This record gives sequence, structure tokens and C-alpha cells, in this order.
Amino acid sequence: MEPANSDSLGATQVKQARIVARGDSAQAKTADTNQHARGRRWSRTLWRAALLVLALISAFALAGAGYELSLPSVANAPTQVAGILSAHHGMAAGLPLPPKLAEAIVSVEDEHFYSNVFINVADGAGRAAIAALTRKGDPGGSTIEQQLAKQLYPHGPGLAGTLSEIGLGVKLALTYPKPVILAMYLNAIYYGNGYWGDVAAAQGYFGVKPNQLTWAEASMLAGLPQAPSAYDPLEHFNLAKQRQLHVLNQLVANKVMTASQANAAYRAPLPLLQAHQ
Repeated sequence: MEPANSDSLGATQVKQARIVARGDSAQAKTADTNQHARGRRWSRTLWRAALLVLALISAFALAGAGYELSLPSVANAPTQVAGILSAHHGMAAGLPLPPKLAEAIVSVEDEHFYSNVFINVADGAGRAAIAALTRKGDPGGSTIEQQLAKQLYPHGPGLAGTLSEIGLGVKLALTYPKPVILAMYLNAIYYGNGYWGDVAAAQGYFGVKPNQLTWAEASMLAGLPQAPSAYDPLEHFNLAKQRQLHVLNQLVANKVMTASQANAAYRAPLPLLQAHQ
């Protein structure tokens, strides 16, 4: 038997190597094709998802706009405030705002009051909705606009009432400048002992005008609207002092006061007057 020709073996090996190479190339091309196909499918999926999200956002925006249009106008908000004060023999205070009381109220009731209106509303709306769904009441997270809306335009309880409060709060925020909204809020809220509005409260509790309040007095008044009876400084002084301390801590947290200034305000005497009958 003759030995195999080395040239023949070499040619065979070359052919086999070419076949393997062609197979590898074909597999690589197939893999690339599959990868590109998967990439195109993934791109289409992302595009469809983006369109769906955009459609949902548009639908919610249109629904929200429709709901806003269905709510009553807030053009009469100043008249509503005047009506509240008239009914309770109060006196309105205009601008400029009483500086210390305004800072204290914002710090404890709505520290994001001066931020972007939609960010502030979204934050307050989320808190208010959670409170309504869990039936735990207002956790203090509603915006000042929402609280003002609740005061001026009474509505029912539950989620429907919360949505109305949020919607009217948005309308107030888009209709009036921040200082005007805060002035209306200070005038419309109840401070206990028959005092409606900051003029009556400052005069009734301390015998001064709102813009004459000290930090001790302003922080005490700012703590009352959340629960005027529970924090009544004439009846429940210790609880009122606890609430005052919370207000002062918020002022420190919002960099309105230093810790030493807050401590001094907390220790300062409070010349409380006897409430009128």
C-alpha cells in the first residue's frame, strides 16, 4: 500500500479549514443578524412604551384640565376672606406681610411654599391624598393654597373633597402672587379664643399689631391654627409651648433662625392677655 501523498493531505486540510472558516463566518453573520433583529425589536418596544407613557400623560393632563375647568372660580377669594372676617368681627391685614409671623407660618405649615408651584402642589397633593385614603386626616402636608381653599370653599370629606381642595389650591396658586395668598391665609385662619385672622390674634393674645410680634410671640401664634383648642396657650400652656418649640425647630431647619436664636425665643417671656369673652 502506497503512503498518502503529503501534498494531497495538505490540500485536504486546507479545504477543511476553509469549510470551517466559512461555517464560522456564516454563524457569525447569523449571530449578527439575530442581534440586530433583537436590537430593532427592543427599539420598537421602547418606542411603543414611550408613546404609551406620553399618551397616558396627555390623557391625565387633559382630564386634569377638564376637572380644573369644572371647579368654581377663585376670583372671589379676597371677597370670601373679607366675608369670614366680617362674620367674626375681624379686621383684614394687607401687605406687606408681618415678617416674623409669615416666616413662622410658612416654616411649619408649608416649607416649600415659595418653590415651583407644580412641585409644591404635587408634594402637598400626595400627602393629602394619602391622608384621605388612610382616613387619618390632614397630616400637615397640604400646601398653604390647599388649606386656604379648604377654608374659603368648603367641600365634602373623602377623596372627592381632597381632589377639590387640590384643584382649587392649584387655581389659587396660578391666580394670585405668593404674598397675596399668604396674606389671605393669615387673615382667614382661626387662632382660637374667637380670634379670626392675624390682626385679631396678635391684638387679642399680646396687645400688638402683627408686624410688631416678637419671635416668641410669632412662633406661638403660628402653632395655633393646626389645633386651636388643643394648643390654646391660655388653657393648655404646656402643650402650646411644645407646639411653639416645634415651630422654632422648623425655623431653624429652614435656616430662618439659628439654634441659639430659637432657644432664646423659646425662653423669652410671653405677655399673654386674657382672652375676650
